[in-house]
Amino acid sequence: MRKSIFKRVFVSVIASALLLTGCSSGQSSTESKKDEKVSFKNVPERFAKGEGAKIKVIRKIGGDDHTAQYLAGAKEEGEALGFQVDTYTANGDTAKFHDAIAQALQEDYDGYIISHGDDAATVNDVQKLVDAGKSVVTFDSISDLSKIDGVTLTSQDDEALATLAFDKLIEEQKGEAAIAYLWVDGFPPMVRRNAVYQEKLKENPGIKEVERFGVASADTSVQTQNAVAAMLNKYPKGKLDAIFATWDAFAIGAARAIKEAGRDEVKIYGIDVSNADLQEIQAKGSSWSYTAAVDPKLIGAVNMRILAKKLAGEETPQTYDLEASLISQEQIQASKEAVNMANLSGIVEGWGVSTEFEEEWMKVLKEHYKK
Repeated sequence: MRKSIFKRVFVSVIASALLLTGCSSGQSSTESKKDEKVSFKNVPERFAKGEGAKIKVIRKIGGDDHTAQYLAGAKEEGEALGFQVDTYTANGDTAKFHDAIAQALQEDYDGYIISHGDDAATVNDVQKLVDAGKSVVTFDSISDLSKIDGVTLTSQDDEALATLAFDKLIEEQKGEAAIAYLWVDGFPPMVRRNAVYQEKLKENPGIKEVERFGVASADTSVQTQNAVAAMLNKYPKGKLDAIFATWDAFAIGAARAIKEAGRDEVKIYGIDVSNADLQEIQAKGSSWSYTAAVDPKLIGAVNMRILAKKLAGEETPQTYDLEASLISQEQIQASKEAVNMANLSGIVEGWGVSTEFEEEWMKVLKEHYKK
């Protein structure tokens, strides 16, 4: 009896051991196969060793969907490469923006992406980062940053954005229109867009600016809505034909005011796009005819790739402009399904897709860190 019990216990122990060994072997095999998926042969040394990087993305403007998309694009691309990525937006507060950069310098980040730095203080901030041996990429920031060695200045092709949108206004209004201009000074992209606008006005004397408004704040769209509502009261039907909005926060406020006033004969030609914008453009009776844009999520991703190349010690350009696209209301409203930033690529050719600065070693890291 005791012999039989001992035999059963012994067999049970052996079986358990074999099971555990099998599980252990299976796990090792899986890990081994995972490691076999990628070869780090051509991956830059710091990343091949698993050092990774700690990145801070700091943006001056905020409170809008475009900012959220941009930050998401940078964060997702960085994390896909195995980086730690922290983001911050100052929501238009200059003091908070500069404080965030100063604080980040004390937090031992390897690289920084600075968005919408528009003053001399930004140049001083970035110089301090570079002097501390940090890598920096900027987006839509002051051009004086080009004087700092090693810094890459990226932007949307603002000249193309303004040209695409305003040319459509001229075409659809047949060169004769009374328009309102929604624009705010002081931001590099706005300065570039305004240069195109002023030139177009000279070339097309039949286009007359009768009103303008512009403020950059946490509630830009609300303030714009109120301002445009006042304009519509001032200019009855036949006295205002179109609105040129150089920022989607302006355009969405204008669209809401026009809808409330029942003045859909006033057409909007805008710049930038977001989920909220697309919802407004595809709404029945919307006055928003065209918007020119670059995918904000892609901008964030491309900025992160350039920064990764800097950290790898690879050559990067001093400047880089992202290509613009024109999106029409007709395209959006013809879709059989609701259009958003995720499926816009199925409507606008080439939207949200770019292999710029995506090196083969980045694909290796993405495969390695893929969840």
